[in-house]
Amino acid sequence: MDGEELTAQETALYDRQIRVWGANAQRRLTKSHILVSGIKGTVTEFCKNIVLAGVGSVTLMDDNLVNEESLNANFLIPPDENAYRGKTVAEICCDSLKDFNPMVLVSVEKGDLSTRSTEFFEKFDVVVIGYGSLATKKAVNEKCRKLSKRVAFYTVDCRDSCGEIFVDLQDYKYTKKKLEEKVECELNFPSFQEAVSVPWKPIPRRTAKLYFAMRVIEVFEENEGRKHGECSLLDLPTVLEIKKKLCEANSVSESHIPDSLLERLITGTIEFPPVCAIVGGILAQEVIKAVSGKGEPLKNFFYYDAQDGKGVMEDISNSFTS
Repeated sequence: MDGEELTAQETALYDRQIRVWGANAQRRLTKSHILVSGIKGTVTEFCKNIVLAGVGSVTLMDDNLVNEESLNANFLIPPDENAYRGKTVAEICCDSLKDFNPMVLVSVEKGDLSTRSTEFFEKFDVVVIGYGSLATKKAVNEKCRKLSKRVAFYTVDCRDSCGEIFVDLQDYKYTKKKLEEKVECELNFPSFQEAVSVPWKPIPRRTAKLYFAMRVIEVFEENEGRKHGECSLLDLPTVLEIKKKLCEANSVSESHIPDSLLERLITGTIEFPPVCAIVGGILAQEVIKAVSGKGEPLKNFFYYDAQDGKGVMEDISNSFTS
């Protein structure tokens, strides 16, 4: 991914960024290839930020046709119905992103991400799944881990005014400053499967409630065959029953997951633009750090809830049980 030196045009365009993180970091960014699947409000913010930062290419996957619901929080879709009629979300967003930075190659890949072979992911440096099913996130993460090269893997999900980011950088080395000196550091990340399968009882009580609540929603959607956001208040009894079973299986109290939080997650199907901007911005920041090798990365979950205005990082791994 190091590749050749920056061109004169790239150096001029990204001058201010180069002053912040250096020419080598910018060079890595301009040679990086990002795959993004599932494009709603938060992912839209993410795409805008990494295109402006100057990554090499962004490949979009979202075959859903643009409709009125798509317009919510997705500023890349023009309000004129004639402009998007008959087009997919990925196609419309692709056209808009090209205007943000013509030096970034933005393209569309059609098809189902979950059916792609392991070799398909080899041409990317970063894979981001937005609003994916539990099965898709597990399967794609495992395919990325089977490759000979390290592919940074992220998932992002926003419901109501809450957001979750998951990060898997596998065995990751980076540099950070400590007392004006550069220090070489290394972190070992668990896979998505490992991170969501950690027994709940050893996890500290102070851990964000959203971690547990999101696992309940994932199981509900998988059991019921629902896509992201295909739920309502009528589903609350079923969701609460799943919560009860998961808490019993993990030997923890049901108070671990407030019913009110689960109700928010299944009824709040519309994204809030301010939350999209915050979570999408954090995700873009983390991808830039991972690609450039500059700065300490998030490990391995990030949660944001607009009700208290707090963003928290949670390191969820099997270390709790060892």
